[in-house]
Amino acid sequence: MDIWQYIEINPKVMMGKPVIKGTRITIELILEKLSEKETIQDILIAYPQITQEAIYAALAYAASKV
Repeated sequence: MDIWQYIEINPKVMMGKPVIKGTRITIELILEKLSEKETIQDILIAYPQITQEAIYAALAYAASKV
């Protein structure tokens, strides 16, 4: 998976935090929601502008930073 298809880091968007491309939804927010036991489906309902693939890219990005 090419995570950069789904994630961008731009100093003009959310102070340079990694976000889902084309949104202001941070990777950090996705991880927080998942850690609070929300499901991927819950996140997709709450944020219909993102895709399941974008959530997986967020997880892959986070895993690469450990």
